[in-house]
Amino acid sequence: MASQSLAEERRSRLLEMVRLRGFAALPDLAGELAVSESTVRRDLDHLEETGEAKRTHGGAFYTGPSPKLQHFDQRQQTHWDRKRAIARAAAELIEDGDTILLDGGSTTYELARLLVGRPLQVVTNSLPVANMFTSSDVDLVFVGGYVHTKTGVSLGPYANEMLRTLNVRRAVLSVAGINDKGYYNSNLLLVETERAMMEAADEVIVVADSTKFGRTSLAHIAAIGDVDVLVVDNEIPEDWRSKVIATNVKLIVAGSTDNTSLK
Repeated sequence: MASQSLAEERRSRLLEMVRLRGFAALPDLAGELAVSESTVRRDLDHLEETGEAKRTHGGAFYTGPSPKLQHFDQRQQTHWDRKRAIARAAAELIEDGDTILLDGGSTTYELARLLVGRPLQVVTNSLPVANMFTSSDVDLVFVGGYVHTKTGVSLGPYANEMLRTLNVRRAVLSVAGINDKGYYNSNLLLVETERAMMEAADEVIVVADSTKFGRTSLAHIAAIGDVDVLVVDNEIPEDWRSKVIATNVKLIVAGSTDNTSLK
């Protein structure tokens, strides 16, 4: 038990070092913790499994939640396993060298964790997402504008105007609800910004866990068929699978080998 407690304390110190620096080199971590590099690698493997850090050549990036946005952190705990599964499936759609646009949703944030360290050009209106990439080698573009303080997302006319000048290969968006009329979110300004994101992208990917189906929210974003790909978890109701496929949207079900597209 004593050795387990020491390991947990060491991992806690290790995580804090990586969090404060954004990126920490392996020799520096080993030296400051007074342990071997192989021990640090094992600890980093553990932190990578929990989604708090990502190993890369020569060190590790911090990929945990932003400590300054408690509301955002709380959202991360809701249906976490589903969001992680969806994020893994969405990550397979992203190719090295892509220019991608990521919004500020919790599932999109899980996707961003998996993309740290990959050769990408990232555009985002999310402070937590941007913070994750600031110490990596990606080419990062932050969309400015009015910042919604609870979520750290920029939106409004300035953000929309900037988006109109950009073009990305893929945009990944999250939603609060999906019904027969399409996709919804709870903030009118955010919906306008998400529409601008769709216009800026060659391909639009929506990530949504199965609890979002049959739900509505304040503002309508787009019809179901107005996006290219919908990535969901394997608890999506069977009737909704049929409805999505009928719109010619490519449906990706996380954890399934039977993903269907009519395109």
